[in-house]
Amino acid sequence: MNAPTVTPYRPAERVGRYSFLQLLHAEWTKFRTVRGWVTGMVAAALMVVLVALLAGAGSDQKGSPPVPIGPGGEPVTDSFYFVHRPLAGNGSITVSVSALESSIPKGPGDLRPGAVPWAKAGLVIKESTRQGSPYAAIMVTGGHGVRMQDGYVNDTAGLPGPASAESPRRLRLDRSGDTITGYASTDGTTWSEVGTTQVSGLGSTAQAGLFVASPPAVGGGGTAGSVSTATFGDLRTQGGWAGGDWTGGQVGAGSPTFAGYPENGSGSFTRSGGRFTVTGAGDIAPAVRDSLPTGGHLRDILTGTFAALIAVIVVGTLFITTEYRNKMVHLTLAASPRRSRVLAAKAIVVWAVTFVAGAVGTVFATSLGERLARGNGVFIFPVSSSTELRVALGTAALLATASVLALSVGAIFRHSAGAVTTAGMAIVLPYVLTAIPFMPASLADWLTRVTPGAAFAVQQTLVEYDQVASNYTPYYGYYPLPPWVGLAVLAGYTVASLVVAAVLLDRRDA
Repeated sequence: MNAPTVTPYRPAERVGRYSFLQLLHAEWTKFRTVRGWVTGMVAAALMVVLVALLAGAGSDQKGSPPVPIGPGGEPVTDSFYFVHRPLAGNGSITVSVSALESSIPKGPGDLRPGAVPWAKAGLVIKESTRQGSPYAAIMVTGGHGVRMQDGYVNDTAGLPGPASAESPRRLRLDRSGDTITGYASTDGTTWSEVGTTQVSGLGSTAQAGLFVASPPAVGGGGTAGSVSTATFGDLRTQGGWAGGDWTGGQVGAGSPTFAGYPENGSGSFTRSGGRFTVTGAGDIAPAVRDSLPTGGHLRDILTGTFAALIAVIVVGTLFITTEYRNKMVHLTLAASPRRSRVLAAKAIVVWAVTFVAGAVGTVFATSLGERLARGNGVFIFPVSSSTELRVALGTAALLATASVLALSVGAIFRHSAGAVTTAGMAIVLPYVLTAIPFMPASLADWLTRVTPGAAFAVQQTLVEYDQVASNYTPYYGYYPLPPWVGLAVLAGYTVASLVVAAVLLDRRDA
């Protein structure tokens, strides 16, 4: 392949405060006059768009059951076994929980006792049995003590420790209009308030009673459905409770966020005197990637960033190694007494061009890809317009910064193949490794903290919740660093490599 022809910079006679601007203009002229470099940047933008279109058009989930949406517009998991009666207006409900035991599958049809830290058993007041309807609940958990939760995303800690026959937990919920207050006690005499919340939309008559939820157990890089059984006693009600028997049933049995019961497991409740035994599965919580495996998010739409990275790394490298190959670098360096300014001018030009190309590509990709995916029935985790803008501009900045890193590595190596390989392995290899589903979580965490691949955190849109056990790893779209901190890691490597390149440029080409 013949090397592109580069027009050498001829130093201007005027040297002053505009000399660096002239240097910038000269480097920009070089860039735009080499067709291969311009084509490479256009190709990078097109690859982001093309892969987004393929991702959006390639998945067909039309006819799938809708994903439950909570009061705040977020996707939720709202599946649990509910023993309930109508509560008209104000009232309270009190119960004692003396046992909560969980089972997880060890094989087909083989359920064995196991730890499910976020298994839940307690009281809930809910607008209706409709999935996503507003609620407030107080509960005993398998490993996190007493909690009060509402709105699917809010979680407040109460009394520590598990419930047992020797140390039961007594729970109470009071409703006064839209205000729900939760209390807990170890003896039924001294009560401590766990939390108070305003639940808009409960209506004049709500459904209230006992519930049991048992989210999938997390381990080994995957999840397994679980089932839990709780023992309740000393159930008391006050206020506007309707007469009649307690009604039991599974909420959200057909939801895509409900993992279902393990084989040989099912939901039920029995009553013997004042004792209720309730068995249930599912969860009341915000949806995460594990609970909605068929859903997507913006990072999925922007998978083409991987291909675009390779293109901009090649262009960034060639922007300087071509001059070494054509023996024109001395003419270029003669333009400025301070040779580091030449490198700075090249860095600014290639960063700006790549950022513009990347921004155009990602904006079109997110808009068109999301539209196609949703048109095919794929659920995309919703994000705010500001988050979508951050992802688009952050991805463009990732590509631009990677191109400057490639430029500086090219200045260090002065050879295209070695520089492209080194820069590619530094940025692309961590991305490839974290895309392997069975990659150990600790290694994936390390790769996305300390390598240039940390910059992919700018594409993160999913939220990690303390009250939901899940596989929060980069493979599923969860990064250990905040978005801009991850990009700063790549920027740090880039600045360091630029400094090394500048030093070597002054010494080797003097």
